[in-house]
Amino acid sequence: MLTHFCISIRLLNRAFHGRKDRRVPEWPPSPLRVYQALVAAASRMGENALGVGDTRSALTWLERRTAPSLIIAPQAYSSSPNGKRHGHVLSVPNNAMDIVARAWGRGNLAGTGDTDPATHRTMKTVHPTHLLDGDTIHYLWFLPDPASNGDGVYPDVLAKIASNLAALGWGIDMAIGHAALLSDEQVRALCGERWVPGREGVEDGLRVPTSGTLNALIDRHERFLMRVRPNETFDPTPPLPDSAYRRIEYRRATDPPRRIVAAFSLLKPDASGFRPFDTVRSNLTLAGMMRHAVTCATRRAGWPESKIAAFVLGHRESKNENHIPVGSRRFVYLPLPSIEGRGEGNARVVGSIRRVLLTAFADDCADEIAWARRALSGRDLVNEDSGQSVALLSLLPGNEKMIRCYVEPADTWATVTPVVLPGYDDPSHYRRRLKKGVEAEEQKRLLERLNERIDGLLRNAIVQAGFSKELADHAELEWRKVGFWAGTDLADRYGVPDHLKRFPRIHVRLRWCDTQNRPVAVPGPICLGGGRFYGLGLFAAE
Repeated sequence: MLTHFCISIRLLNRAFHGRKDRRVPEWPPSPLRVYQALVAAASRMGENALGVGDTRSALTWLERRTAPSLIIAPQAYSSSPNGKRHGHVLSVPNNAMDIVARAWGRGNLAGTGDTDPATHRTMKTVHPTHLLDGDTIHYLWFLPDPASNGDGVYPDVLAKIASNLAALGWGIDMAIGHAALLSDEQVRALCGERWVPGREGVEDGLRVPTSGTLNALIDRHERFLMRVRPNETFDPTPPLPDSAYRRIEYRRATDPPRRIVAAFSLLKPDASGFRPFDTVRSNLTLAGMMRHAVTCATRRAGWPESKIAAFVLGHRESKNENHIPVGSRRFVYLPLPSIEGRGEGNARVVGSIRRVLLTAFADDCADEIAWARRALSGRDLVNEDSGQSVALLSLLPGNEKMIRCYVEPADTWATVTPVVLPGYDDPSHYRRRLKKGVEAEEQKRLLERLNERIDGLLRNAIVQAGFSKELADHAELEWRKVGFWAGTDLADRYGVPDHLKRFPRIHVRLRWCDTQNRPVAVPGPICLGGGRFYGLGLFAAE
């Protein structure tokens, strides 16, 4: 049975230039971008194609569907995973050609000074996304029984519209469109990575059409046509309003979910400025004060004591009993050292802690994180020994510049606080044998075994932190006692709880790769090893 409506877009140049917010490369192209391309194609099919009739009805039907149940796209690599590196530079007009046009209108054709178009140009850096193993993207909507619910006619109309599609996103992204109904077997035969929908309302999600999108696009186009007023002044056309689309997270089956976070700045008690804390000496203390503030807030909010013990404090046992772990469904308290540009060349250096992040490593804690955003902003962090307020929490947006260093997807990360290994790195006492002196071949063999042991412990820590075994197996790892970030201290100088002091501490650099050893951008926050629920083993994107 044909139960899937599929719109396929073939990119002729095997490259895509579309961007998300903050000029971050977008992949796969959003369903809204496809819908916009279909509307543009429909407008070329007749003078009143979008006014009445089957064309408008089909586009209205599509915008009211749920988000595509599956996007199948080729593997792709952006020349700029963080929107700042590589790419190529073009010379483009700087939107000041009206000056030239007015001069020409006055009869000034000298072509010098402001009348020379060449003087009104600027440099633009372009970061395309390159398709690696194909050129076609498929968007699929599940239709249980198109004939019985009246949906059968619309796919045919949309197929005709798709055949008129010319580009997807930028004008240089020339494309060919095709649409058809497919069976389950045909869907399984499509080549590419499978992207499935997740949470709605995610800040960095793909834009998806909703009821009213078509009218919003038509209104925006009409405003664009009228942007030049009769007095020759200019009325800029605003972007689509947020009400004209939804945002939905799409990720591959092997991708870790994007964590929902509550971010706060640490201010002085009088809110006159930041209240910095030393990363090496105060990291655990700050996490403890944050946990105490959350405990007080949850009790005022009437949370059950059992939930406070498990979700806030991280234990199920009663007083004086052995610790009973609660798993990943609990608050995580992450003091965030600032990544600051310093000195000549503005080199990035790890500085003091001025922000804190509250999150959870489980997927079903959105309500608790949302509660924390509302309840904790404006609360004091109190020194439990003196009872004095030492800092004030102030809510930050999740896309604040420093927060992005810890949560934005990236392929390479390095620790700002050391990883506490989840086990002994030398249970066979190889180091003791090395100190006594051994032959060169024996020394090489023992060092290799030590490295294999540490490598295995780190990959176990990746899996224990909730990442897939595929990511853990193919990650490229480096480790040492000295930090990879400027400004970090020796790993052994960082404070750890008493029950973790017997385990080794190391700084780690991590590069995520897929099965073909190609870089994979993974979102944060990333925290590995013992003490990861209170900020040990915290990574920042390089």
